[in-house]
Amino acid sequence: MAMIHVNRGATSLGVFSEEEVREGLRTGRFAPSDIGWREGLANWQPLSQFPEFASVAGPAVPPVRAGAAPPSAVAAARTGLPWEHRQERGFFSAFIETLVMVLTKPGTAFTIMRTEGGLGEPLLYAVIGGGVGVIVWFIFSLALNSLGFFNPRETGFSSMVGTSVSFIVFIWRLVAIAAAPFVLGGLVHLSLVLIGGANKTFETTFRVISFSQGSTAPLQLVPCCGGLVALVWFLVASCIGVARAHEIDSGRATLAVLLPIIACCGGGLLLLFLFGGLALLQQNWSH
Repeated sequence: MAMIHVNRGATSLGVFSEEEVREGLRTGRFAPSDIGWREGLANWQPLSQFPEFASVAGPAVPPVRAGAAPPSAVAAARTGLPWEHRQERGFFSAFIETLVMVLTKPGTAFTIMRTEGGLGEPLLYAVIGGGVGVIVWFIFSLALNSLGFFNPRETGFSSMVGTSVSFIVFIWRLVAIAAAPFVLGGLVHLSLVLIGGANKTFETTFRVISFSQGSTAPLQLVPCCGGLVALVWFLVASCIGVARAHEIDSGRATLAVLLPIIACCGGGLLLLFLFGGLALLQQNWSH
């Protein structure tokens, strides 16, 4: 009998027989959202997708191939990310498990992510993940400012002004983090509508962007290239997440995520050429 490896997020729970897993699902030892692998499977998949556990873990669905959109039956088996079960798993553990799953197994993560259930849970996750880097930056800037690294001659009132500016920037960045899932989620969903890939509501897109942001933002703490790493992996996770959540091919999902960026870059270049041309004309007229 094939043995089944069971993981909860990135944490290995061990190797078990089919009967042990079945009994664990009955008793609550295992959750349907725990992922398993056995010899012969191409990818890890939620226990709820194993046909032999259908009677105790929900409907059986075929495994999702890498790079392919999951069948619509997956919607019935979406058991939720660990963050969506944080009451049972604990706040900190659920956050870390979700973060690791999105970073290392985004296909699995967004296959089991619930596509509805409110905006509050994913928004809170996005703010916490994004806020980590901002808080570290704020503490670091205060420490450097107090030591006089920014301006060794700063004392008294000037030092207080510098601290106040840092605090204002800190608040602004937190507000930007909270607004980002709404703004970017809205733009990506609009792109999905335009290319005919919006199979779910805006809430689904919002949840993908929120979980991608909250999981990749802490990568900004990586020295030197953290910002670039976080941006690249955010785009990768978002593309995979949109494909899994809206059940579309990866090509259209990638286009939907990148289209707002391409449009913004194109608009920026257009404005740059426009103002450059106006400045050149004004210079010619002055002569």
